[in-house]
Amino acid sequence: MRVLVTGASGYVGSHAVKSLLAAGHRPRLLVRDPGRAGKALGDLGVNAEATEMYPGDMLDEAAVARALDGCDSVIHAAAALGVTDRRTDLVSVNVTGTRHVVGGAVARGLDPVIHTSTIAVFVPPAEPVITASGALAHPRTAYGRSKMAAEHYVRGLQDDGAPVTIVYPGGVLGPAQPHLDAMPAGLAAGLGIAWPLCRGGVSLLDVRDLGEALARSVEPGERPRRLLLGGHYIAWPELADLCDALTGVRCRRIPLPGPLMIALGTLLDTAKHVHGFRYPLTRDAAELMVTLVPSDDSAALDALGLTLRPVEESVADTLRWLAAAGHLRPSRAGRLAPPRST
Repeated sequence: MRVLVTGASGYVGSHAVKSLLAAGHRPRLLVRDPGRAGKALGDLGVNAEATEMYPGDMLDEAAVARALDGCDSVIHAAAALGVTDRRTDLVSVNVTGTRHVVGGAVARGLDPVIHTSTIAVFVPPAEPVITASGALAHPRTAYGRSKMAAEHYVRGLQDDGAPVTIVYPGGVLGPAQPHLDAMPAGLAAGLGIAWPLCRGGVSLLDVRDLGEALARSVEPGERPRRLLLGGHYIAWPELADLCDALTGVRCRRIPLPGPLMIALGTLLDTAKHVHGFRYPLTRDAAELMVTLVPSDDSAALDALGLTLRPVEESVADTLRWLAAAGHLRPSRAGRLAPPRST
């Protein structure tokens, strides 16, 4: 099938392209910068010439329409995260882009239409375990509100019978992130500076597993469906201990009560506007950190025939890549640091 992919220059989209090619599909990429997309794919060992590059922005409805013409399916993986960086216009990217891509695909009768959402639409959660049928939350964060608006739009298409699959990933990690952000950035900061210990935890999903899940979702004839893929849930102290065990280096720890964590995130937001530095803790990220609970992914894993790789492998590969890419000092990466050249 010819599958249009948005976000192919980014973390999730590039891995989805790799999995699509391995499955025999023909990816068409809507990208603002073909050179950047080519590099992201090349870092994964993918020849960009095996894809069709369509220069354009998903905020440009005409460009999206041209890219959709002739396609059988679409994977909408582009999004502004906004959890670790507050400088992006989240509404424009996450709502307008979704209307152009997902709405345009539905209007053309593509099947299936795959929308990459986020577990954040269920946070703060109403139940002790998040499920795909659970109640949507009322997020206070800018990221959560933008993704929620897109979520309501896409669910409206599902209610009308459109063959839309919504995938809800948790915190995505793994190697080869084109632009350091979100979970890998948090790991680098936690090991390189200090690890804030608070209540709650994080759901970790390997980007390679997510890319494979998106590719396996390209199955025509399915009813509208919602696939929850939070990943492995791990409490923050346990994640710090896991990093210690993998690196052989004890990371610095700072115990922080939940309210203080959120207050610190708010303070850092203000400081970043004044001083322009980057640290992957914002109020948005802090709220996710202290309120997230485990997810039940069993239905999605069964539907896709997918088994997630062990969390130890995902964290180790992420830290190994962070050190090799210069995002984590060798002294903090410990035994996962690249060997010294002689």
